[in-house]
Amino acid sequence: MAKQIKIKRISKLKGQITAPADKSISQRAVMFSALAKGSTQINNFLDCADCRNAINAFKAMGIKFKKNREASGDVLYVQGKGLLGLIAPKKPLYMGNSGTTMRLLAGILTGMNFKTELTADPSLSRRPMKRIIEPLRKMGANISGIKINQQEYPPLKINKSCLKPIEYKMLIKSAQVKSCILLAGLFAKGKTTVKELLKTRDHTERMLQLFKADIKVQGLSVSVTGAQELVSPGKVFIPGDISSAAFFIVAASLISGSKIMIKQVGLNPSRIGFLEIMRRMRADIKILEKGAKLNLSEPYADIQVKASKLKAVTISPKEVAYCIDELPIICVAACFAQGITKIAGASELRVKEADRIYSMVTNLRKMGADIKNIKDDLIINGNNKLSGAVLDSYGDHRTVMCMVVAGLLAEGVTVINNSECIDKSFPSFMKTLKSITELT
Repeated sequence: MAKQIKIKRISKLKGQITAPADKSISQRAVMFSALAKGSTQINNFLDCADCRNAINAFKAMGIKFKKNREASGDVLYVQGKGLLGLIAPKKPLYMGNSGTTMRLLAGILTGMNFKTELTADPSLSRRPMKRIIEPLRKMGANISGIKINQQEYPPLKINKSCLKPIEYKMLIKSAQVKSCILLAGLFAKGKTTVKELLKTRDHTERMLQLFKADIKVQGLSVSVTGAQELVSPGKVFIPGDISSAAFFIVAASLISGSKIMIKQVGLNPSRIGFLEIMRRMRADIKILEKGAKLNLSEPYADIQVKASKLKAVTISPKEVAYCIDELPIICVAACFAQGITKIAGASELRVKEADRIYSMVTNLRKMGADIKNIKDDLIINGNNKLSGAVLDSYGDHRTVMCMVVAGLLAEGVTVINNSECIDKSFPSFMKTLKSITELT
């Protein structure tokens, strides 16, 4: 049943929250733990729709999981079976709305000695898969999707293949594509190399190193030598998701009198572009070094945010690649920043769970924002005033949370329809928000 969220203006945000575990890292931890021999304990695991789809896929291929809910967060135990320990599933594997699970799992399954099919919900079934299919075919993979014009879409059919290592030059800036090729490379005898156009998030490389893979990173080049078993580190800790924390960072920056602490925020160098942009916008953000875990494979620390007067910025296409998930909430921040914010080259926003350029522009205009879309660029004139309106999620979890933040600052009541998709990455978002909300 479709859900609806109603939001009113609040006076301020005060208090302390813990950022929900990082979804991208949680999904990878499931996959790597399943492919390593022995038991792995994943601490602070994110229990959300995307991660549950990843777990269910590996359960169908013979991997055993046990989950405990503890005060410090969910703990997931995974009994891995080694690189070639998976068994053929009895039916197609359902990926739901998770592009990460589908694209990374496709790379893994091309190395199996059985055939599989990956299906998806209507939204993911409209997302392009040729970007992974072409390099996988170059490796010898027998993989195909539904062909429409020059593109291929889910469901994906994967038959038994004999993979060979390749050197692949990326055509787009995508950590999912890079990861897919590297994971397929685990099953090819020899060295598989991916050369990027621009350095993208490196969660896969860091986790491959953690699981003792033969991997080398040099500049924009990443190489993995295949046909070698992964070694479980025993325990993996998942830091907080900066993409989820971003909604609270922007809200606290914009709402006068606010001051919040967000604990355990992941500070992977390939993910902090959002913080750098917010600081350029003159947000009052402090990374608290005391107790920070900055030398781990995935660094994290506590963040303090105070309300401030934001200033408009220009965001280049290069910067877009480092904050693609946070761009929608930056749009909300720009609506209240002094001056004109320009975001250039945001085409990748069009192939997410929804066309996020369309969803953000349409919803924010309904609220009275001065926002324009010219090709793949966004131009936002900060007017510091929004009004409540009836909005739609367009099936996108990040659009919902962005509109909630906008509603906290708008005059009147904001209604967001079809908001159940929020479960994809942050099921407790509204509960967390309520815990630090002070009403007018």
